[in-house]
Amino acid sequence: MKHPDPKTDEASIFLEVSWDNGAASLPLHSSITLFLLSYTECTSFHVYLVSDHPESLQALSNMVPKSLDVSEVKRGEVPALVGACRLPAVLDAGGGFCRAGLAVVLRHIIQRTCQVQPGRTDVASLLGFKNTCLKACAEVSQWTRLCELGIPSAVEEHLRSPTEKHLQLPAAIFHLEQRLGEPVRVHNDDKIRRQKLQQQRNKKALSAEPYGGVELSAALAKLSVDAAPLSSARERSDIRKVKTTELPALEHVFAEGLYFTLTDVVLLPCINQYLSSLQQHAPHALTFLPLLLRWYKRVQELPGVCRAAEDCGIALFSPEVSGSCSHQPKSPQTCEAEQEKSRASQEHFVGGPRPTLTKLQENGIEAIFSPHPCPSWTLHWESLPAAVNPTEGKMSDTRAMRKRQQLNNLIAMVTELAHPGHTIVDFCSGGGHVGIVLAHTLPECQVILIENKEESLVRAKDRSSQLGLKNIGFIQANLDYFTGAFQIGVALHACGVATDMVLDRCVQARAGFVISPCCYGFIQNTLKFSFPRSKKFAETLTYKEHMILCRFADQTAVQLPPERRLIGKRCMGLVDLDRGWAAETHGYSVRVMTMEPESCSPKNNMLVGVPADNDKIQL
Repeated sequence: MKHPDPKTDEASIFLEVSWDNGAASLPLHSSITLFLLSYTECTSFHVYLVSDHPESLQALSNMVPKSLDVSEVKRGEVPALVGACRLPAVLDAGGGFCRAGLAVVLRHIIQRTCQVQPGRTDVASLLGFKNTCLKACAEVSQWTRLCELGIPSAVEEHLRSPTEKHLQLPAAIFHLEQRLGEPVRVHNDDKIRRQKLQQQRNKKALSAEPYGGVELSAALAKLSVDAAPLSSARERSDIRKVKTTELPALEHVFAEGLYFTLTDVVLLPCINQYLSSLQQHAPHALTFLPLLLRWYKRVQELPGVCRAAEDCGIALFSPEVSGSCSHQPKSPQTCEAEQEKSRASQEHFVGGPRPTLTKLQENGIEAIFSPHPCPSWTLHWESLPAAVNPTEGKMSDTRAMRKRQQLNNLIAMVTELAHPGHTIVDFCSGGGHVGIVLAHTLPECQVILIENKEESLVRAKDRSSQLGLKNIGFIQANLDYFTGAFQIGVALHACGVATDMVLDRCVQARAGFVISPCCYGFIQNTLKFSFPRSKKFAETLTYKEHMILCRFADQTAVQLPPERRLIGKRCMGLVDLDRGWAAETHGYSVRVMTMEPESCSPKNNMLVGVPADNDKIQL
């Protein structure tokens, strides 16, 4: 058993350990990560079990693959970047780049395995078509949110009280069962669907197989080089003449369709525990999950799955389904936020913004822009190292100039708020235009860049390496996975509700913020936010009227007529006024101002706010 301090000279994975009534257990996110490490036979990481309770590793020895190098570490002793994130997390060698969140960590394990073992096509295929499986973050993808958050949370909640409400299917499980019943759409499915039609007409479908023969053949051909590929012979003429709309639909073999992907890896430990609990406490309820049971059986038949499950102490089984049930399970109710979102998507906007603007004006609400405190402030770009300048890639000289002007505005305001020792977080950092300039300009502050897109963050890390910056860190994660303390949050052109997420994170941390919003037209109600945000706006506008305001706030492109751009700017100011008033209810002082010069961007608003109770940050 090992109890060393975490090393920074090798890549490490940090996993959560739970203790309840003196017994150690692994949260589902930790179990899923270990299962993937075993399934891929990946040994490129040192694994740390994070717990303040002694002897966690010994208590969990049957759940940790023997092939892994595993140690224990106390929560207070984890590296700073890891400590600022929700687990699981991966820390690169050197300690300056952290990846946090289940989907991000799992995708990195697969990528790392393929780097070390280029011939592992079975592992590479887990990332799905064009390597996009679970790539979209949970904040924008309902499917990623369901797999990464919804189902693990629903199963863990069920396991806390398995005998209660056993006939009430958790919403996440209900949605997964529905998803498995939807027609499958895959690349080049027209050819597969025609082969299925030909098979049906030849009456050669395998009656003993729960899936259509064509779907199963396609799935096996992807999984094994020994499997017989789909026939490449040209279809009969009568088959070729059938319209695409009349072809039979393809059925699910695995969670995302025909092929075994990372999604199936994520779901297996979750569904195994859920079905095992139902088998023990309410076996008759299994009859209401026929598609999930079919999927569960199919996954167990795959090479490597049973080995990895046994390696991780996951007891797979064959559910015994009772013949009947006297009660139908209740369908979960869709949450209010989703219902509102669904209703809003069905509403058609009519007319322009003028009735909405008039309504606001009649209630004494008008866009208010504070004067810019330092409109002429600028960095001396000519004297800065090349890696600091935003000229990477194919950026034109004109665009680079505008980008420098945008940075001047944000850096000027952050510089006014920052003090030595402060931690500044560049949210939605992209390639690091803001964060790298801040780290170079404010060497006595610590700067953290947070971005979900790995490619962008890697470019930012390369630029910082050229500069030799020591006061900068990188986190690839969804915003919700960052939980660290900081004093100032900054974001340049955070799209849609990303601005609201950044603002909310700053309010939670009692941190000042400098945010430039963007893509107002993408604003809509989410599970976390509803619009309008402030009480006064909500008492004046309906959700639909606020959406009209947001749509026309995007009408600021230079190609548009001047009068239309003026209306767009006014709408931008009102949307951001609503955001500012919402922050003020939490004890903030907020100003909405315009970047200088205004031509630096069609989206030239800045929200600058500080908590009134923080005497270390003042406007």
